[in-house]
Amino acid sequence: MNPLRTPAIGIDFGTSNSAVSYASPGEAARLLPIEGSATTLPTALFFNAEDRSTHFGRDAIALYLSGVEGRLMRSLKSLLGSPLMQEKTAVYDGLVSFEDIIARFLHELVTRAERELGQRPERVVIGRPVHFVDDDTKRDQRAEESMRHAARAAGLRDVSFQYEPIAAAFDYEQRVTRESLILIVDIGGGTSDFTVVRLGPERMARADRADDVLATSGVHIGGTDFDQRLNLERVMPLLGLRHLGPSGREVPSKVFFELSSWHLINWLYAPKAVRQARELRSSYSDRQLHDRLMTVLEERHGHRIASEVEQAKIDGSVSDAEVSIDLSCIEPGLVSALTPADMAQQLAAPLENVVACAHACVKRAGLRSGDLDAIYLTGGSSALRPFQRALRASFAGVPLIEGDLLGGVAAGLAYSARTSG
Repeated sequence: MNPLRTPAIGIDFGTSNSAVSYASPGEAARLLPIEGSATTLPTALFFNAEDRSTHFGRDAIALYLSGVEGRLMRSLKSLLGSPLMQEKTAVYDGLVSFEDIIARFLHELVTRAERELGQRPERVVIGRPVHFVDDDTKRDQRAEESMRHAARAAGLRDVSFQYEPIAAAFDYEQRVTRESLILIVDIGGGTSDFTVVRLGPERMARADRADDVLATSGVHIGGTDFDQRLNLERVMPLLGLRHLGPSGREVPSKVFFELSSWHLINWLYAPKAVRQARELRSSYSDRQLHDRLMTVLEERHGHRIASEVEQAKIDGSVSDAEVSIDLSCIEPGLVSALTPADMAQQLAAPLENVVACAHACVKRAGLRSGDLDAIYLTGGSSALRPFQRALRASFAGVPLIEGDLLGGVAAGLAYSARTSG
């Protein structure tokens, strides 16, 4: 490494997980270990109120779940482009904006990268979805600017962006042996992004690859949306969702939608929100359901439940068998079953929209599905069996290639960083 030139890195700042990569000149990109030996870091911060410290990743989640007093924040990427970004929230050291919180997370990523590289990176290419916000270009621009400000506040002086599916394409290209037309499918925690790109060994050295990108598309649907739907259908009815009260009317549903959304759960722990939930008791015919809801809010189990739903989704997809969602934190012995049929049914509607967006991308490229040489999958949620089945059915005969689901985008960003440097 040139001691006079700081290294350029790629950062995949994900809704659920983040990764950092570096590509030395002439060498393959490598993912940097950023939490022990792990090359991914859950995008989570925990503000420990007991000893006034900040924790990141698995450490943050473990401390929160162990009952340490403090504030857990996840799915921060979902806030980009929203008015909430500039609002301030209370943590142990005062009021901070959500943009500042993202800056703290990026600063930690850069600090951990510095330990591995021996120099502090100042140049970065950050991955971004095709659309931070669907159908609103102004909010989309605000989202990117918020990320730019946060990165600079984290000490990165030279900040540029690359579409996440294009970064994944650059990673996959390292393994392509002939010129090919590929649909890159990147299903992350918050968005689903697509790129039709022309790849090949002879194209890799070209400085300008704009002509090789034939089309991009994206939709604001991802893994956290899948988690929310499963949470609403398999857990929230046990707390009162769609429960009919004495008057024959359903219990107001707002609290259940917020309790199943990672980035909104913390708001429900505020005294006002707890008081409003307590006032719902007269809307319940079965008071045990209300008792469960209050246990969740008063003992702050919302994130634990969301984690259990997410893990059940992953386990059920891997095993293709029935799994249990452990809800014993609410009530001893309380569980909810999740079957493959349940998962397929609940995810059918959002997956239909995701697959339709993939077809729109191919059409925008002036191609038909049969013109594709392969579909390359990246992003953690692309491993879901219901999604892969829907994709195979809709793109019959096109090979599906599963890449590095959590590291492919980061690796591609490192190649972009090396080229831009």
